[in-house]
Amino acid sequence: MLGMKTYEKEYVGACRAKIDADVRAFKKSGSKELETTFFNNMVLKLEYMFVHRLTGIEGKDGNPLNEVRVLCNSMLLNQGKLQVDRLPGWPNSAGSGIKLPPDKSVLKLRAGDAVQVSEDGFVRLAKAFFAEIEKRYS
Repeated sequence: MLGMKTYEKEYVGACRAKIDADVRAFKKSGSKELETTFFNNMVLKLEYMFVHRLTGIEGKDGNPLNEVRVLCNSMLLNQGKLQVDRLPGWPNSAGSGIKLPPDKSVLKLRAGDAVQVSEDGFVRLAKAFFAEIEKRYS
């Protein structure tokens, strides 16, 4: 798959509907003991839906697209601890030059914090992520 410069409105809408359906299913389940695991995995799903987006369009300014990318890299490559900068020996562990100031981010995590996404945090992050996708890739 080539890098994506744009996403069709219908595709973005379908992805949003899938995410919303999963959040509704979680609420219906009442399974609070799995909340962090479920919503951490939802962050991974959100990233995967748009994994081919061109980073030049995404930018490096700490926007929600950067935040989701950093969260996924942190969960998969840094034992679930937030890592914004590249790790020694792991060239793909972070995007080069991404800035993610905690005060500007959706989840307000700092480098080294455990990535433990709550339902409320995920809902806010997904909303901001989709808004940024529509703004930059429509």
